[in-house]
Order: sequence, then structure tokens, then C-alpha cells
Amino acid sequence: MYFLYPFFLLALLSIAVPVLIHLFNFRRYQKVYFSNVQFLKEIQEQQASRRNLKERLILASRILALTFLVLAFARPYIPGKNAANSGMQQAVSIFVDNSYSMQTLNKEGTLLDEAKRRAKEIASAYNINDRFQLLTQDFEGKHQRLLSRDEFNDAVDAVKISPQSRSLQQIINRQQSLLSTQQSAIRSAYLVSDFQKNMAGNKPLKADSAIHFNLVQLRASELPNVAVDSVWLLTAVHRPGESEKLVLRLHNYAGEKAEKVPLKLLLNGAQKALGSFTIDPRSAQNDTLAFSGLQSGWQRGEIQLQDNPVTFDNRFYFTFDVKQQMQVLLIDRGIANPFLKAVFGTDPFFSIKRVTDGNVDYGALNTYPLIVLSDVATISTGLAQQLRSYVAKGGTLVVFPSVDADLAGYKSFLQPMNAAWPEKLITETTKVAAINLQNPVFKNIFESYPQNPDLPSVKKYYKLNSATNGPGENMMELPGRQTFWSSYNSGKGKVYVSAVPLNDDFSNLPRHALLVPVMLRIALLSGHDHPLFYTLGQDESIEVTPVQSSEKQILKLVKGSQAIIPDVRQQEGSTLLYVSDQLQNTGIYELKKQDSTITVIAFNDNRKESDMSYLTGTDLKQIFPQAGTILSPGQASLKGEVSELNFGLQLWKLCIILALIFLAAEILLIRYYNFDKQRFAAQV
Repeated sequence: MYFLYPFFLLALLSIAVPVLIHLFNFRRYQKVYFSNVQFLKEIQEQQASRRNLKERLILASRILALTFLVLAFARPYIPGKNAANSGMQQAVSIFVDNSYSMQTLNKEGTLLDEAKRRAKEIASAYNINDRFQLLTQDFEGKHQRLLSRDEFNDAVDAVKISPQSRSLQQIINRQQSLLSTQQSAIRSAYLVSDFQKNMAGNKPLKADSAIHFNLVQLRASELPNVAVDSVWLLTAVHRPGESEKLVLRLHNYAGEKAEKVPLKLLLNGAQKALGSFTIDPRSAQNDTLAFSGLQSGWQRGEIQLQDNPVTFDNRFYFTFDVKQQMQVLLIDRGIANPFLKAVFGTDPFFSIKRVTDGNVDYGALNTYPLIVLSDVATISTGLAQQLRSYVAKGGTLVVFPSVDADLAGYKSFLQPMNAAWPEKLITETTKVAAINLQNPVFKNIFESYPQNPDLPSVKKYYKLNSATNGPGENMMELPGRQTFWSSYNSGKGKVYVSAVPLNDDFSNLPRHALLVPVMLRIALLSGHDHPLFYTLGQDESIEVTPVQSSEKQILKLVKGSQAIIPDVRQQEGSTLLYVSDQLQNTGIYELKKQDSTITVIAFNDNRKESDMSYLTGTDLKQIFPQAGTILSPGQASLKGEVSELNFGLQLWKLCIILALIFLAAEILLIRYYNFDKQRFAAQV
């Protein structure tokens, strides 16, 4: 047994007071006259023994009452599991899970309401001078400090549901970052959560052994839930009036089959498609919605599910831009290629800009979805570097070598992009032997493919070196599987390399019927279009087209009456926006510079919260072996359990009760334990 305030034990010296009173109790005796003194000795002996017994019982009661009263002030306790020097100040970090899953209802309201109540109960188990940290999923800067108990309770009352979703390791690291500064205090950490399985991660958790971690798991039942995880469009370039196909990924997070879940697609507030889907348990499937009738400009899309009782993930937002025209940049060495001009002149949707290789505006390259490089003999180092950067960021580049190409220069240009390069000139007459119908450029382009198609004939060509580690795919092949025209993935973009220039001396490709559909198809598949959506709490930066801002012309993300000023950083060819934790609500935001709209961006919640399955106590012990205790509270308060856990079994209340009992025993002995009169009357 230990004492919280052992200094009070000095008060046990006061026990000497009743002892002294007992030893020096000089009472006056009354004279009693007896008619016959022969019984006097017997009466005196009998009265003295009863009086001594009574006085000793009273003395014992007084000593015990005083002893237990002193012990109560000294606060005795039996050390608990996490007890250390109980006289030291304690620093306590309490994490309150306020993610979307905490909206689940139980008998006492939502899980968040219960979590807030449990946090207050934990704080009430500590002393008034101890300090507390409140931590939530938001990881706000104001929570990186210690609070008094009253301040902590006020902060807990202000906690609201958040779209953020952190892993257990992130939460533990955040708690340790503050508690590590409190080396002189006893440090404890509590995690109050429903502990969804998505919080665990794949590795055992690492924690500071000097900090006592305790897990408070709130009980929630697993609920059926279906959500849209992601969407994407099958075309990269969107034209007014064209038909579009939207692929959506539906995920059933429950262990039961979801039957005929209704879904609808809205674009700019108008309903464009309806659907009803059935999804197997614990599985995901892709489905396609078709729509048309788009006007030029930004399209604000929303997918709505009717799925109860979990509703926070029933909406999914996305945006994309339908351009009135598509910009195409043609780079040559000063002489316009008439065949390329004719190809893109067939469709007014394409807007051509032609520049020479020495007059390229490098800063504007990222504004072009497609760049065609043709008839350039020597590619300068600067142009090569800028085009590689353009492709890495998602651009599409088509390369037609010059009739007098500098082969070494083309190698140094194309090889870093994992693309094939012209190695040597082959002067022999041949013909394209096959086309790859599975390549995206040719896929679904022919209604029916003839058995003996008329393919381009070749007089001479550059042999393309295919000794590259990049993922290349032939579009057209010469006999012997020699590459004639091939595509290569590089970074986020794509490179198309031809073995012949667009020149009649090399082949009849410039005048062949395949050139127009192939080039237009490449153009429509091209583009480094901005993402359809971003995820709150997951995407750290947002990349948009280059935008210049100043103190008077700042960029704002606007949704209704809500306006957010992001951190803006310029990089080569684009502008990066950092919103940190400013965004708390999903939806569609407009990026504005004064009154003009630069782009439209959609934000969705993290779908990790959609999986309403939870870790068991055994799971928590396996992934978090450093956790001291895993508490699963019922209806009772946590205060007593936490007090016993950290301070041990408190005995001061028992001491007060015993002190009162012995004081009552003393009163009863004085008032009712009176054998003298009874015995005297009997002797008389």
C-alpha cells in the first residue's frame, strides 16, 4: 500500500491525546453508603472491571477513528497497472474519433456523442492540476497544446464530424509529438474510437514504451453500405454534342448482397442517366453510364445513390471541361507540312498553331493536349528537355523524323522517354504488314475489317531501335515485326514515333486513307486533362494550368458563400494549390481570380470510412501490443476504471467510512454501554 500524501501521516502523533486522557482520567467518586459493608470489596472489584472494559473500548474507538481520519488525508492506494509516482503531474492525450463512421447510432445517440462523454469521464478521473491534450481526426494546430480540465471539456463540446480519416499510426505519432515534450510528467494516451479495420494498416504499430496507451472501443453494429469509389470517362478530350461514357466503380462493403441499388447521374443539375445495380457481398464492380447533349464549358457532375442507413457517402462529385476547340501545336523547322495541315483542317474542332523549332513558347506547352513534331533535322537540347517535361506531366507527343534527321540527336531526345529512336536508314521497298487492332488508336475504329486491307507502302524508312525498357506497343508493323509506327508510355503522357517522315519519297502514308483517322484518333485520346475529382485529406496538392496571381489578384476556391484562399506555388508549366485542412466539406468548388473562373474542381470524401467493419479486441492486441488496456465500456462510467488503472485502488473513501463507524461506536459506547448502574443495583 502507498500514500499519495504521506506527509499527513505525521498527524498520527495525535493518537497520543486520547491515550493521555485515558491514563490521566482523574474522576471524582461519589460516596455510596452501605448498610452492610461486607459486600463492599466485591462491589468495588466488579465495578472496576466493567469500567475498565468500557474505557478501553472507547479508547480503541477513538484511536481507530483518528487513525483512519489521518489515513484518509494521506490518500492510501494499492498501485494500479499504469501507476508510477502518483504525486507527479500527469500529461494526458485523448484522441476522440470524429470521422464519418462515428455518425452511427446506438442506444445513447451517435457514437461521437458517446466518445465525447467518455473523453470527459477520462479527464474527470485525473487531478485538477493535470493537463490534457484533445486530438481529433482534423489534426488542428490548436490541439497541439495542453489544456486544463475545464478547457479540455469545452474543447470536447466543440468537436464535430470531420471528413478526415487517419491511420492508427498517424494518430499515435501525433500524440507522441506533444507528449514527448513533457518529460517531467507522467504521460498517458487514450484513443476513443470505433476502430474500423481501415485504421489498422498492414504493419504492427510502433509506440513509445514510456507512454501508457489505452484503447477505448465504442461498440457499433456492422451496417450494409454501398458507395461509389471512383469514376472515369472513356475519352480524354470532350467535344460539344458528342456522346460520352462514364465508368463508375461501385463497392459493396457489407457481407450481404446489395439488391437493385438505385443510382442517378446529374450534370449541371439536370438528370442525364438512371441505373439500378446489384452487387455481391464484399466486392466491387464497374458499370457504365452513357449520356450526350453536352454544351461547351465546365460540366459539374454528381452521382446520387439511395442507400440507407449509411448516407454520408451517397454522393460523388466530378467535373470535366468540354472545349469548344482543341488546341494542337505543330513544330517544324520553318516549312509547313501540308499533310498535317490537311489532316486537322478536316474538322473545325481542332485549332492549329504552327511554330518553328527555334521559336517555341516553352511556358505554354502544357496548354496543348497534342504536339506534333515533324521535319526537324536537329532537336535542340532546350526543346528536347521541355518536350520531355511536357510528356511526363501528361502530354501527348507525335514524332515524325526529318528526311535528314540527326540520328544521334533523336536518340538523346527519345531514349530518356523510353521510346524507340531512328537508328539507321533502310532503303528497300516494302509494305506495312499488319496493324494492331487492339491498340487504343485502332480499337473500335472499324465497323468491319477486310481480309486483305490496303495498307501503306514504303520506299525507305528508319529502323527504330526497340532496345528500350519502356512499355511500347506497335500500331503498325513491317514484315519481320519491324516497327513502322508505335506508341510508348512515358511518365503520365504518351509518345508516338513513326519510322517514316510525312514525305512522298519515303512512303505513301501522307496520302493514305489511314493517316486522317489515326491522327484524329490520337488527338482525341490525348490530353493531360485535370483529374475528375480530388479526395479530402488525401490529395496534398492540386495542379492546374499556369495562373499568375498577386496581392491584389489572389486565387480563391469558392463554393456558395464559402471562400478559401489556398497556398499557391508556381512550378514549370503549372500552378500548384495547397489547401491543407481548410477544406472540410465535399462538393464542387470554383477556382476564381477576381470575377473570372479559372477551373472547376470536385472534392469527395475518403472512401475508407465507407467500410463499416471493425477490429476486435484480439485484433487490437495483435497490431498494437504496446497498448496497456483495451476498454470496452458499457453503461457504467469510465472514471472509476481509469482511476483504478492509473492511480490504483483508492482507499481514502474506505478510511473515511471506517472513521465514521468508529466515531459512531464511541458515541454508542458512551451513551448505552453503562454496566455500572446495572451491576450496582443488582448488588444492592
